[in-house]
Amino acid sequence: MPFYTKLGLMPQKRHVQFRRPDGCLYSEEVFGTEGFVGPTTTMYHIHPPTQVYGWKPLYSTKAEYFEKDIMRMRHVKSAPMIPSGDFVTGRVVLFGNSDVEMAVCNPAEQLAYHYKNGQGDECLFIHFGSGVCHTMLGTLRFGPRDYLVIPKGVIYTIIWDKRADKVTFDATGKASDGGPSIEAMPFGKVLLIETTNGSHIGPPPRYVSKANGQFLEHAPYCERDIKLPEFPMTWDQKGDFPVRIKARDLIHEYIYHYHPLDIVGWDGCYYPFIFNADDFSPITGKLHMPPPIHQTFEAHNFVICTFAPRMLDYHPQSIKVPYNHSNLDSDEVLYYVDGNFGSRKGIEIGSLTAHPQGIPHGPHPGTIEASLTATHTQELAVMCDTFKPLFPTKAALDMDDPKYPASWQGEHFPGLTSGKMHLNGVTVPPASAAAFPKEVLPVAIIKADAADTRMPAPGTVVGGNGNGANGGPTMKTVTANVWGP
Repeated sequence: MPFYTKLGLMPQKRHVQFRRPDGCLYSEEVFGTEGFVGPTTTMYHIHPPTQVYGWKPLYSTKAEYFEKDIMRMRHVKSAPMIPSGDFVTGRVVLFGNSDVEMAVCNPAEQLAYHYKNGQGDECLFIHFGSGVCHTMLGTLRFGPRDYLVIPKGVIYTIIWDKRADKVTFDATGKASDGGPSIEAMPFGKVLLIETTNGSHIGPPPRYVSKANGQFLEHAPYCERDIKLPEFPMTWDQKGDFPVRIKARDLIHEYIYHYHPLDIVGWDGCYYPFIFNADDFSPITGKLHMPPPIHQTFEAHNFVICTFAPRMLDYHPQSIKVPYNHSNLDSDEVLYYVDGNFGSRKGIEIGSLTAHPQGIPHGPHPGTIEASLTATHTQELAVMCDTFKPLFPTKAALDMDDPKYPASWQGEHFPGLTSGKMHLNGVTVPPASAAAFPKEVLPVAIIKADAADTRMPAPGTVVGGNGNGANGGPTMKTVTANVWGP
């Protein structure tokens, strides 16, 4: 986060004596990034954070990616995921590259230890469930639609609320939070986006002032929307406290002599925070706006966007769903959270769609016409765009819908059968080559009805394919009521 904050006790100056009530010194620790020239936080521990023992590697976290059939649209259905593991061991990586990993987690049990990602920042989107995240810099209570951003190196643990205490079911068995049964989801579900290139997740630079880091007026959220760590923060306990640390694609376990969350105060610009997707203020326009208006966070070589409920385009002739597009430099993964996504068919809550760079994608058949009278959308989705190709894991392939790549087939505009509709407003090129402008190339039009009087009669000389003498168009003789190259 770009802005400065503080919590708890600290001395007047950095790097000076700061004593506990018993007269001993607190242990100062500096969290420094980018070689101590990036965002930094200074913390004060009751006990030295170096008092650890019993370190050992536990297991590998290195994802195995498949490079087979990668230039293909995918629809990964994560909703039926069986709950497994805890908030760390239950993570299932679906897509990734050398910059980012995307995973989903439906934990079956509570976290029984503290965790530190020493490899990358984590952006946790809470789809279902609620609870408390106790971190070394304070406590954050989270709930549905929260982005919980935890920077690299921060020690934390997650305590889930019991979903059964928070959810009711109607006569049809539908859960009040929109999720499945308690058996299918005991605590909640999370989409995890993790940096794997050492960069940090934060707001786009264009949202904040270069002078002082303040959010600018055009930004879709600001400091008031950010939830910061709060008390309780400090546990002064002696014992054996396991902390699992992810580094170099391995989980290592360290045993701390004292409770790892023993900080009494800190200040700086490097800390965990929460931003709720419902606090994103969408930027809308008279005509359809491009995806960067939805950007929420970024790190090196990827961005995170929030497609939030919003007013749709208000030009009287506007098309309310995205145009067909080829994002030539990015892969796109969308995670569908809630509502009806207007440009897609067959998508369900918890689906992920992956559209690789180099292949155009756009609205499904029938969705354009169906959207024309809409004024608002209640859809909510999280998108991650990457500037390097993403690769799927076996888990993603196992959940993939093989029919999705063919889902754009079919009539997009039912009833458009006559060539006359293609000829509206087209002027027949002049019969004389001299009268045909050199810089104008005639348009090739498909077959028209024989009765169409706008077609030149057989025997008429019309412009051809532009490869004639002097660089002008060639001339062709109409032999039938078909105008083509």
